Amino acid sequence: MPMIRRIGILLALCLLSSTANANLTIEITRGSDRALPIGVVPFEQASNASEDVAQIIQDDLERSGYFEPLERDAMFEQPTRADDVAFGPWRSLDVRYLVVGNVDETADGVEVTAALMDISGQRRMLTERVTTQKDDLRSAAHYLSDQIFEAITDIRGAFSTRIAYVTANGVGDDIQFALHVADSDGRNSQEILSSDQPILSPAWSPDGEKLAYVSFESGRPAIYVQQVTSGQRVELTSFEGINSAPSWSPDGRRLAMSLSKDGQPEIYIMNLADRSLTRITNNSSIDTEPSWAPDGRSLLFTSDRSGGPQIYRHSLTGQETQRLTFTGNYNARGRFSPDGDAIFLIHRTDSGYQVARQDLSSDRLVVLSDSSQDESPSVAPNGTMVIFATQRGGSGVLSAVSADGRSSFRLPSPQGDVREPAWSPFMD
Repeated sequence: MPMIRRIGILLALCLLSSTANANLTIEITRGSDRALPIGVVPFEQASNASEDVAQIIQDDLERSGYFEPLERDAMFEQPTRADDVAFGPWRSLDVRYLVVGNVDETADGVEVTAALMDISGQRRMLTERVTTQKDDLRSAAHYLSDQIFEAITDIRGAFSTRIAYVTANGVGDDIQFALHVADSDGRNSQEILSSDQPILSPAWSPDGEKLAYVSFESGRPAIYVQQVTSGQRVELTSFEGINSAPSWSPDGRRLAMSLSKDGQPEIYIMNLADRSLTRITNNSSIDTEPSWAPDGRSLLFTSDRSGGPQIYRHSLTGQETQRLTFTGNYNARGRFSPDGDAIFLIHRTDSGYQVARQDLSSDRLVVLSDSSQDESPSVAPNGTMVIFATQRGGSGVLSAVSADGRSSFRLPSPQGDVREPAWSPFMD
């Protein structure tokens, strides 16, 4: 891997095979030994329902790493309403929680009802009803998963969020790149931009309505901001040299980026109201990959000023710069946890390049992934998972690992090479 490989202009040029299906699929690769046993009973629903709501909820909960769902064929009864649940038999199956529900047709669409039962406490914890359209049952299921997850864990669910990622199709010099947006489970993928030149570094705005990214469509890298729904976009920078790594401030008013317009790549902040630029770093080294702290008062960035890539923190109030990583000789692409207590990064070990977490209070660094060619980590808005790009069988795929490293899943795609994932904020 070259020094700060996101500086490399050709890092996205991979050999790929084309396909028409852009949806990603879920493969659970490692379950947590602390997962809570839960049963999600098949919902009572009309035969013409477009989706199996209970299966979507079960899949959501399983890939979070917090739950171990009971297999359906192990359920000796399948109640669909809370009043029909007999607690004793489920306790004998070592089920801690149970989800039951139904999908009923209404004059305006469908109503989905789900109840969460605490089996050991013999009580109903939650009842949720969602009115939606038949073709939007997946969104309703993700919403219910969010409510169930939060009721049990006291952590806000992130199943209704989205991911952005880049695909490429073709061989040799004939490669087509595309920027996609999909549900957090990889389904409902939509292409929002295509180009015969590389697309890099998608980054969500805090309101979840826009994406900033780097495109080479003009023959050199330029930073764009695009509305996800309308497709309307503007070019923000197209200076000579490097225009890379856009990162939104928490208030959505500024964009940090790496520019080499004045020599070496340095960190700048653009005020989006008037597009004025403020230079943040001034060093003879390569400074890149900025990322905002949750409180907006500081930035992480990657620099080789100590001889190899390491992660630094720059205070925007006191203007001090502090090196954060000292374990190993390669640490890059730092991203804060939502609570600001830790950073997630790419760390080089004897096994290769892996996703790691470093607690900021203790400086303890822990490797989370078990792959060897990881890059581009992006943290879920509730801090429970990290999605990243890696290699499998010679192709780029997306993977995710829990913040404690105990569970992981993969999102392979028949699309070929998939890169540059970005997890959206909460979609309020």
